[in-house]
Amino acid sequence: MEDEVKYMRIGTSLYKVVRKPNIKGATSKEIVPWSYGALRQDESKEYIFSIPKYDGFCTVPDNINYKRVVGTFYNKYEPIIHVPTEGSFIHIDSLIRHIFEEQYELGMDYMQLLYTRPLQKLPILMLVSQERNTGKSTFLNFLKAIFQDNVTFNTNEDFGNKFNADWATKLLVVVDEVMLNKREDTERLKNLSTALNYKVEAKQKDRHEIEFFSKFVMCSNNEAFPIIIDPEETRFWVRKVRHLDSDDTDFLTKLNQEIPAFLYFLLHRQMHTRVQSRMWFSANDLRTVALEKIMNSSRSRLELDMAELFNDIMDAHHIDRISFCMTDLIPLFEYHHIKMDKSQVKRILKDLWHVAHAENALSYSTYIIDRNNTTGYVEVRRVGRFYSVSRDNISHLS
Repeated sequence: MEDEVKYMRIGTSLYKVVRKPNIKGATSKEIVPWSYGALRQDESKEYIFSIPKYDGFCTVPDNINYKRVVGTFYNKYEPIIHVPTEGSFIHIDSLIRHIFEEQYELGMDYMQLLYTRPLQKLPILMLVSQERNTGKSTFLNFLKAIFQDNVTFNTNEDFGNKFNADWATKLLVVVDEVMLNKREDTERLKNLSTALNYKVEAKQKDRHEIEFFSKFVMCSNNEAFPIIIDPEETRFWVRKVRHLDSDDTDFLTKLNQEIPAFLYFLLHRQMHTRVQSRMWFSANDLRTVALEKIMNSSRSRLELDMAELFNDIMDAHHIDRISFCMTDLIPLFEYHHIKMDKSQVKRILKDLWHVAHAENALSYSTYIIDRNNTTGYVEVRRVGRFYSVSRDNISHLS
């Protein structure tokens, strides 16, 4: 590890560099405000004049060609101590194969981008499994072992806290048990994942804007609804992680020993994918069964009720398509006690089901409640600018 200064002057303020111990026996670096009075008590007058001076803090991430001082500014991004060295990494390889399975090469690309291109925007990676002993937490600890002080563990509450200076300048923000079931929490997370700039606020400090480059990795035991993900969302990558067949209590130690060889591999590996979007990967790359399960759980009650109603009518009449105008839906919804919200119905049809109404008023067949048969529907002919929904439009909801 490079020699680290003990004190520094940033602008006109004095700071001390300390190593804060944690329960695992390791330490994390912190830069805390200090007073000149305390400094004079601890050090000689000559030492005070030797303290390095910087115009301010900056955060410039670089894991390969790291610089502590950029211009006249002190870089708060931390160097990683691992020296890439050619060798084997069979335990790391087995972990990545276990986490990403059929998307192994994409997982390797993700790790390579984290290491070689820390400014590249990446999808929000979420590992889910209701089973225990799956390796989800081991993967988070592995990321911490690689990128060290540039990784921070957050809680769900941290995303709602206005004081964010402790995590807003990190390469990775990880959450071991995420549960963000409020839409505003999800929107904040989505916006952060693609934000170029972000307002940072610390206690008793003015807010200031920084260039934002953090990535998010989250785990959850809730496979169905750990977070709200809309059907058209492209910023999440959800992997369901299988149960481990064995439990090696020294596995993390073995991973740590292989990190130099793994980083050497990442430096010399050819990328499997090319940039496809602002988050590198294409939406198709990130589409998984686990992601679709959360998307379906995130759908509104109205959308699910509409799909069920249309499927009932098509099943009853052995058809694959149903047509209607908004006025046709009102009595159907009232009969089935579905709360009608025209603007929301139109949004579901247009944005989620990709259905548009006819450009002109035309004749069409629709279905109304058969008052002579309380369990059935009767076909009627009407004229209007109708919508037409097929089974294919709603097959993903069944």
